[in-house]
Amino acid sequence: MLYLRLTIAALFLIWGQLLSAQVLTVNTVTRPPFSMVEEGRDTGFSMELLKILAERLEWDYQVNRKNSFAEMLDGVRRGEADLAAANISITAAREVVMDFSHPIFESGLQIMVQADEVRQPSLMRALLSWDLAAAIGIAFLLLFGGGMLMWAVERRAQPYFDRPLKEAWFPSFWWALNLVVNGGFEERVPRTPVGRMFGVVLVVSSLFIVSVFVAKITAVMTVEAISGSVNSVNDLYGRSVGTIGGSTAAGFLDRREIDYSAYAGLEEMLTGFETGEVKALVFDAPVLNFYVRQGGHQYGHTIGQPFLRENYGLVFPAGSPLVEEVNRALLALQEDGSYDALYREWFGGRN
Repeated sequence: MLYLRLTIAALFLIWGQLLSAQVLTVNTVTRPPFSMVEEGRDTGFSMELLKILAERLEWDYQVNRKNSFAEMLDGVRRGEADLAAANISITAAREVVMDFSHPIFESGLQIMVQADEVRQPSLMRALLSWDLAAAIGIAFLLLFGGGMLMWAVERRAQPYFDRPLKEAWFPSFWWALNLVVNGGFEERVPRTPVGRMFGVVLVVSSLFIVSVFVAKITAVMTVEAISGSVNSVNDLYGRSVGTIGGSTAAGFLDRREIDYSAYAGLEEMLTGFETGEVKALVFDAPVLNFYVRQGGHQYGHTIGQPFLRENYGLVFPAGSPLVEEVNRALLALQEDGSYDALYREWFGGRN
């Protein structure tokens, strides 16, 4: 009996050593800032997270950088790779044939448009807009009309209005303007009952006139600030749109019945955007924003907030025994602050 126990213990020890000596195969694809090669070294948020996990779990691994996202995932699905790491969205369809770790990053989709499609707000352009000009014109007409009406009522009772018509237009307008802005002149109070009632009406209505005028200026400036040919997903219909075929962004565009050009990979998609083949891209928000920060701002800008929130995870073959130990390690990284430190290194502070 003792011999049997020693034999079993020895077998478990040998099996553990074999597992620890195993070199794991990790598939990835170039998707800055999650996976890329810099100075001959694999780096990026997902790859650095993988490195930390490997140190915690005492793994040895080798990276196979694939040419496409589909090739990366197919290798995992067929069991040719032990796991994959990049910006891999956790979806129901993928979960059917593969296993995911706990989420490692919260993301979403975003729109990027050509640089000349984004117009910076201009105060001068807003002031010269037809909407604002119309609002100013109406305000002047109301002030002029109110002043002249007060002149007609008060010219025989209030000395300020006691002047001929050809000389009364500007003083009357000036009186109405000061009434709206400053509440009127103490020494120029209307003296007739009709004039006083009309003066009260002007003071009360001036509150609405000023409010509407300010609101109009704000509205014009807001429209000026966001006035581009594409401001939201609804503006993509009939536009020249691009994304990567088979991605979650492509699935979103399919569901919204938005026509798009499907590119094989990230490099091809960005090249098509830079050369003007497409005027807008829909893809993962952190990938597009990283591209803009790394010099892509000369070609385009992201607009709006990320939408269709999704989580990234590490992906394993179905039934992989590695999933549970990776999940425990991920929880430990989040609890001891290691994950937050890595996040800040790549993306700054977390909201």
